[in-house]
Amino acid sequence: MDLDGVFIDMYGTLTSGDRAAVEATCAQIVDDTGVKLTAGELSITWGERFFHAMERANDEHFETLFELEVRTLRETMTALGVALHADPYVQRLVAYWRDPPLQPEVLEFLATCRPPICIVSNADRADIDAALRRRAIRVAGVITSEDAHAYKPHPKIFADALRLTGWRCQRVLHVGDSLHSDVGGAINAGLRSGWVNRAHRIHDIGNHEPDFEFADLRGLVALVART
Repeated sequence: MDLDGVFIDMYGTLTSGDRAAVEATCAQIVDDTGVKLTAGELSITWGERFFHAMERANDEHFETLFELEVRTLRETMTALGVALHADPYVQRLVAYWRDPPLQPEVLEFLATCRPPICIVSNADRADIDAALRRRAIRVAGVITSEDAHAYKPHPKIFADALRLTGWRCQRVLHVGDSLHSDVGGAINAGLRSGWVNRAHRIHDIGNHEPDFEFADLRGLVALVART
């Protein structure tokens, strides 16, 4: 496998996942509203509505991640019989998006990964730029859903990343922690896929089969070192 470069997911792959931030936000909502769900139950209920909305938020129907989170949280609470001003709660997620902890092996990965790296992320541009500045991460390129007006697994975001980098589709591996967004998205775009199976997502709605599976990014380094 000779690679022009590696596309890689940001949140949950290079950084910690958002589970703690989402559940802390939901715990605050439960405390503030008295809704009869646990924080974990609310996070899954909201998440299912959010991911369903994200699937349709492409091209002319695009909404930013912030807008999607606000709308789906408001709709989730309305369905539970609670009127909620959602913006302040979603701002808690913005704080995570702009300052996420790195996964333990990421600095080693960035220093030792031989092919160039392009981040392909379902994210708002200002948030990911802030996170990359804060962590002093430099890569060959970054494409966000806001740039592409499309969310993984839609193929447009990957097509835009290929145009940005000039890399050949058959010589790119896309790696991420979501079977649905990352592995499914790579398959949709005609790319090979690698799944980082960290096993601590809230839930993953995908069932796609990756070309490669890693416990963490050290496995990816070992793979590309053999190419």
